[in-house]
Amino acid sequence: MTSARDIADGVTGREKTGPGAILFLCGMNAIRSPMAEALARSILPAGTYIASAGVRPGERDPFVDAVLAEKGLTLGERLPHHLDDLEDSYFDVIVTLAPEAHHRALEMTRTQSVDVEYWPTADPTIARGTREQILGAYREVRDALERRIRARFGQ
Repeated sequence: MTSARDIADGVTGREKTGPGAILFLCGMNAIRSPMAEALARSILPAGTYIASAGVRPGERDPFVDAVLAEKGLTLGERLPHHLDDLEDSYFDVIVTLAPEAHHRALEMTRTQSVDVEYWPTADPTIARGTREQILGAYREVRDALERRIRARFGQ
């Protein structure tokens, strides 16, 4: 049964299936996509291949480490990956989290049988204020991604 939150997040019950390979793609692979990758790894079955990348080079963001640690997750020594750095280019689903990533995914998959889904996700770097207020913006992104991953991939 589809919940009100699923409907709000744009997910219907028939979409809740488990793909074998998922790519989370955003602008610089510094915030949204590595956060989604870490969350998905903690939620989805171990046999699911999960990767993330950016369409431009990026640098690791310490606020991501802080909000993931609150959930007992870590990126370890992982640094941002550029789309060209991926070892494997076959995915069942590419989830784009920023407009430029969505356009790039559509371009690169024109001749491939892959689902491309756009999950518009706020950029928490625009948050201003105290450290706690900025962390709050990152937590909102983390929690929204977690809800969306659970709703879409059925875990």
